[in-house]
Amino acid sequence: MKGANRKLFILAALAVCCLALAPFLGAVIINPLEALDSGSPENLIFWRLRLPRAIGAFLAGAGLSICGLAFQALFRNPLATPFTLGISSGAALGASVYLRLGAAASFIGLAGNLVSALMGCLLSMILVYAITRARGGFSTAVMLLAGVIINFFFSSLVMYVQYMSNAHDAAQIMRWLMGTLSGIDSSRLWEMAIAVLLGLALFSRMGPELDLLTAGEEIAASRGVDVSSVKLLIFIVASVVVGIIVSVTGPIGFVGMMIPQICRLWLGYGHGPLVPASFFMGGGFLVLCDLLARSVLAPAELPIGILTSMLGAPFFLWTLFRGNRAGELNY
Repeated sequence: MKGANRKLFILAALAVCCLALAPFLGAVIINPLEALDSGSPENLIFWRLRLPRAIGAFLAGAGLSICGLAFQALFRNPLATPFTLGISSGAALGASVYLRLGAAASFIGLAGNLVSALMGCLLSMILVYAITRARGGFSTAVMLLAGVIINFFFSSLVMYVQYMSNAHDAAQIMRWLMGTLSGIDSSRLWEMAIAVLLGLALFSRMGPELDLLTAGEEIAASRGVDVSSVKLLIFIVASVVVGIIVSVTGPIGFVGMMIPQICRLWLGYGHGPLVPASFFMGGGFLVLCDLLARSVLAPAELPIGILTSMLGAPFFLWTLFRGNRAGELNY
């Protein structure tokens, strides 16, 4: 246990260092003294642009990682991701329709595109839940198939909306679908922070239940776990957290699949340390990815979803073949 705590401390320290240094780094390096000078342009760049963006990247990476970990326990499959149940395609459909209509409204103080994406996420959740319950019980196999169906259906609708859009709207939709951290303001940071921290608190308390779920539903039930209630809670909480993140950043793939796997290699399979480890490693990882995304092609910016996919696809293959050789593709 002491070894796990030491590793968690190292991860947390590295993540905090990444978060603290990233706003100063990039194509243009900002002097910390200039960032504190209220009359300098560097002060504006640091406080209005780079710091909110770095915090947003940390929250998005941390949230996607802990939700990916929860979904992998739910489906007993290390290749499951936060987007397995079609949540991202629902958000993409809502945002695409909003961008296509050219609306500029806000609802209860929230930006219209955020509300539209959240409504798409909610619609995905309702449909997946309804399909699963229609078959009786709350089977993870039926839930997974329902998620795949909804994902493909909503993705086709997104392509239809994009096809029917003019060049400007189509480019906006495409840019959002690639994932972006630009333009994150303090109000959206608060929304993400509340969702991610609540998810972290809940999944940290559910460590024993997640351990038992990975061992099998029958074993979990024999140990007194209300399997249906736990699965429903994981489904709702993880879907809401992912939906809020995606509504702000767009889809950012592979983070929720890669980070839990790396943490397992380092810390083992116990979810007690895995939840906070995924939180810190996921946050630090996406902060570093964002730093690369805005530096590699400077002054242009590489969409962060492209970068994470470039890193995630080879890792996905490595996980697949490693699991086949070791017989560990399923828990």
